[in-house]
Amino acid sequence: MRNRTLGTTGPTVSALGLGCMGMSALYGEADRTESIATIHAALDAGITLLDTGDFYGMGHNEMLIGEALRSTGSANREKALTSVKFGALRDAAGGWSGYDGRPAAVKNFLAYSLQRLGTDHIDVYRIARVDPQVPIEETVGAIAEQVEAGYVRHIGLSEVGADTIRRAAAVAPISDLQIEYSLFERGIEDEILPTTRELGISITAYGVLSRGLLGGHWTRDRQLAANDFRGMSPRFSGENLDRNLDLVETLRKIAEAKGVTVAQTAIAWVLSRGEDIVPLVGARRRDRLAESLRALEVTLDAEDLTAVERAVPVGSASGERYPASQMAQLDSEK
Repeated sequence: MRNRTLGTTGPTVSALGLGCMGMSALYGEADRTESIATIHAALDAGITLLDTGDFYGMGHNEMLIGEALRSTGSANREKALTSVKFGALRDAAGGWSGYDGRPAAVKNFLAYSLQRLGTDHIDVYRIARVDPQVPIEETVGAIAEQVEAGYVRHIGLSEVGADTIRRAAAVAPISDLQIEYSLFERGIEDEILPTTRELGISITAYGVLSRGLLGGHWTRDRQLAANDFRGMSPRFSGENLDRNLDLVETLRKIAEAKGVTVAQTAIAWVLSRGEDIVPLVGARRRDRLAESLRALEVTLDAEDLTAVERAVPVGSASGERYPASQMAQLDSEK
């Protein structure tokens, strides 16, 4: 496993991280035993960065990770790093009602996460979306106090734009920005990525397979469970889905010519964008994890990169990455 460093002040982590959200929420039902086995397999393979959110399954995901860490070997426990997003407000019916970035809320969310994870600290802590009622300086300052207290090691950001990145970095060192980045989503290249590079902040990239679209396994007739949020995602709907899968088939020809899969090509492309970028793979099963890990063996030379980007040009994906109501909550899109 190759390693990369999160920013100039952050930890050294594996070149791929494991995004654990789908093991608890938003992608339909998941198998608990297989999820834990997948986390174990990731740690055994050298993945050290486990990413979650305290609102994934209303705490279920953190408890799942805690169980996986307790049931693995001591060497795996010692090298595992947790990256936690907080701030989302939920209700008993699974609804969403905004974000809370108040300093008192930061302490409250953190206390519950530590308990659920069964640890005395979180390695990277970040608010999932900016609370429009609370200046980012106050939220980051509150996390910085928890760094001083020893409960948090590093401060991250999530889905924020260039101006917010600068304001946050003026308060305390920022290790990384977690944001969507893939062949289907390259918006960060205009202003956000130049800003993070100027300030010495890394990118932990989620959605590198565009929630499965770039995995190479999606079919037009796939039926989604009622609790799979992709059923409401514009990119998975109607003509948008047809056009996006056409792009995937064009990419598949390039992948097969290299003897690799579509998913491996898509992940390798993100890896190729710079040593300051760490892709998060959202594998829920060991076979999907194994496929993703082999992307580390894929080398895309200049000719390959030209072919890949010709197959999936900038801005060619059809449909927004979230429904309109959720897009409005993204500071990164303002």
